[in-house]
Amino acid sequence: MNNNNKKSLSPSPSERVGVRLIQITSGRGPAECTWVVAQVVKKVLEEAHEKQLKATVLQRETGQENGTVETAIIHLEGKNASNFVASWLGTIQWIGKSTFRKFHQRKNWFVGIFEIEQSKDTAFHEKDLQYQAMRSSGAGGQHVNKVSSAIRATHIPTGIAVVAMDSRSQHQNKKLATERLKQKIEENNWNQFKNQEQNAWSNQMQIERGNPVRVFEGSDFKKQKEDKSYKKERLKLKRQDYNE
Repeated sequence: MNNNNKKSLSPSPSERVGVRLIQITSGRGPAECTWVVAQVVKKVLEEAHEKQLKATVLQRETGQENGTVETAIIHLEGKNASNFVASWLGTIQWIGKSTFRKFHQRKNWFVGIFEIEQSKDTAFHEKDLQYQAMRSSGAGGQHVNKVSSAIRATHIPTGIAVVAMDSRSQHQNKKLATERLKQKIEENNWNQFKNQEQNAWSNQMQIERGNPVRVFEGSDFKKQKEDKSYKKERLKLKRQDYNE
């Protein structure tokens, strides 16, 4: 099956329910950005509750200052989780004076929100295993050539396979193959988890200082009012028509 043709595949149970994982991070920003992250986490949780979504903070790394957060990972679940996440993804801007450096002139601070691909742990069930007897290879005399004592065990959902030919007993080799296959599945789950962590870390370097999806202001962290006139959008469309 071609994995690239995602439209032809039916959605998984998690996709139907709406399960998403997001990371809110200050990147390599100063303490002011970690304060912003803490405020954004609160806003996301509050808004998720209003939208009747289940929001759980899976991980939170505190900043150096009290009440600050360097990065947080939030698990969101609900029918409208995808739309909710889409409305937050990107750069978040806070306009305000530094709460840690009184004489600092900078007033624009940026943090990022990224979606993290969830690692899909593979459950190990013996009912998902397929066993195939095969002849052993290597030294062993006539017994090796005549008796199919080796066992190939395949985990059908993933296609991961191992071979055991340590013993002359087919039963013992089957047991060994099962144990090795279980270990392989655990290693595969661990590698997926490490990849997820690596992707989360790389997000720290990708925050765009501009084009915010949401803007907040002041020490009370109020959301900036949106321009309902859509003047900028209309001017942009006019320029595109003119250039064409």
